[in-house]
Amino acid sequence: MSSNAIVLSIRPHYVDMIFNRTKTVELRRSRPKRVVQGSLVLVYASSPIRSLVGAFKIAKIVEKPLGELWELVKDTAGVTKEEYLEYFQGLDSGVGIFLDDVWLLDAPINLDDWAEQGISFHPPQSFRYATDDELATPQIAELVDGYQASIQYRLL
Repeated sequence: MSSNAIVLSIRPHYVDMIFNRTKTVELRRSRPKRVVQGSLVLVYASSPIRSLVGAFKIAKIVEKPLGELWELVKDTAGVTKEEYLEYFQGLDSGVGIFLDDVWLLDAPINLDDWAEQGISFHPPQSFRYATDDELATPQIAELVDGYQASIQYRLL
């Protein structure tokens, strides 16, 4: 699982939009190499929340020139065109990570919670690959079970 499960750091405003389903694509300046359709993404809400809050499954990932990408995401990314252009300033292309299923944790997991479980959780600047220890914690294992069940359901 850890070979393609990632932790994304996302601003709280956008986290709220993801979990109320008004934002169904996450924009990134670069593509995580080992992440593919169906991969699990753990969502870390950045400051001031600073906690792991949930997860989603990737429906698809696209990397396109900025004009083409904007046409695909303008109604689902939760940003204005000005914000979009500012975010991708200096680049010719961008990445859209389209969300499939989303899961919200019953209670966010902050850094102290990780430490109590003996895990040194390091919030990513942008993204990083999840570790086996992180995926095995009870709260995350619950998300992983939901993720695996959704994969099995789709295979039936």
